[in-house]
Amino acid sequence: MTITTFFRPKSVAIIGASRNQQKPGHVIYRNFLESGFKGPVYPVNPNAEDIMGHKCYPNMASVPGSVDLAVIVVPAASVPGVMEECGKKHVKGAVVISGGFREIGNTELEEQVKSIAKKHGIRVIGPNCIGLFDPASGVDTIFNPSYKLTRPKPGAISFISQSGAVMSAIMDWMGSKGYRAAKFASYGNASDVNEADLIGWFGADPDTKVICVYLEGVKDGRRFFDTAKTVCKTKPVIALKAGITEEGGQSVSSHTGSLAGQFEAYHAAFKQSGVTEAEDLEQLFDYARVLSTQPLPKGPRVQVITDGGGFGVLATDFIVRSGLMMAKMRTPTINLLKKSFPSYVVVRNPIDLTGNATPEMYGQAIQAALDDDGVDMVLVIALFQTPLLTPEVVELIEEASSKKKKPMIVVSAGGDYTEILKKSMEEKDIPTFSSSQRSVASLAALWNYARCKNGMRCPSPFGTCLK
Repeated sequence: MTITTFFRPKSVAIIGASRNQQKPGHVIYRNFLESGFKGPVYPVNPNAEDIMGHKCYPNMASVPGSVDLAVIVVPAASVPGVMEECGKKHVKGAVVISGGFREIGNTELEEQVKSIAKKHGIRVIGPNCIGLFDPASGVDTIFNPSYKLTRPKPGAISFISQSGAVMSAIMDWMGSKGYRAAKFASYGNASDVNEADLIGWFGADPDTKVICVYLEGVKDGRRFFDTAKTVCKTKPVIALKAGITEEGGQSVSSHTGSLAGQFEAYHAAFKQSGVTEAEDLEQLFDYARVLSTQPLPKGPRVQVITDGGGFGVLATDFIVRSGLMMAKMRTPTINLLKKSFPSYVVVRNPIDLTGNATPEMYGQAIQAALDDDGVDMVLVIALFQTPLLTPEVVELIEEASSKKKKPMIVVSAGGDYTEILKKSMEEKDIPTFSSSQRSVASLAALWNYARCKNGMRCPSPFGTCLK
């Protein structure tokens, strides 16, 4: 069975479905009924005749139709028996939500489940996980109710996580921010399906443009390296490695039963395979938003356009320190802008439109930067508090960005009014940031991935990759 069945099953059984609205088995069953999943969903529980007005089945043998995917939410000790039932039913895949296995030292029970799955040819995600979310197909095994955890709408970023808690928090954060996602997969103890399987499958998934991975440990280092190196030739893979300290590594072992390993080895593997390395969850999605929405740049030269001089100075410092370059627009472009703008506008890099900036001035500066062959990327800093800068500037930025001529991202800091305008741009696939540092780091990641993809020698932190 390919991983596809987990995300595109024709039928699903929820084993451990419950009438109790507080229990995971009830939430997961409700998810499938309300998510738009197209196929039959069978609740299985020997102690209930019906759940939410639908017939409940005492065991898998009594389920009338075939079952592609089983979601198992029963006590750990009952999982082997349930897996045997799934095998006799010719179930293709199982998501084992239940905990109580290797992560608490119960390795023998996990090996028993693994043996049964192998005997019957069942692929397994888990145990000790929250499983899968695919907004396009309606597969949703997340046992956090939707009023507590906002589900993102369909998009292009897929997220792989050993930790269910990390994944659920990211889902909620993305949903509340309006960020879109292709798929989520939490694989817990990785008794069968692991990070390499998922990276490889997402690498071929047409819905996925960028793959984000939260790692605590790796099951097979060589396979992870080879898979990531292959996928990175066509899609960015962004990784956040947890357990980089001795104390953190000990916490990893008690969380998913993984061995954290030496961080230096992971760092080297990331560099050699072309994986983009993030330092924290926020940076992970900074990179993902830029890499999933922006065209790859042809070079490292950045043109800054601002209406606040101080923000321009900060951006300049971060650009130089990150290994990027300040662009130098051609003389004809500079002369054209000087004729168009009032004398107080500083036409160089950064272009400082000052506090008297208007939407039209931004439009002219942005178009000039996009047309100039001395510019590879554009960083627009728009402080909406200035008196003449109306929301019309957002429309001009959106229009320029939609042509995907060059990478262009926006920095804007402020309160509620600013946040409303930023969200409007995010919805049009224009990454917006509150700080120059985070925006420039994301542009550097974009440029470094472009170098790696083209087989060039990559600067730190990527090493020489993808040749």
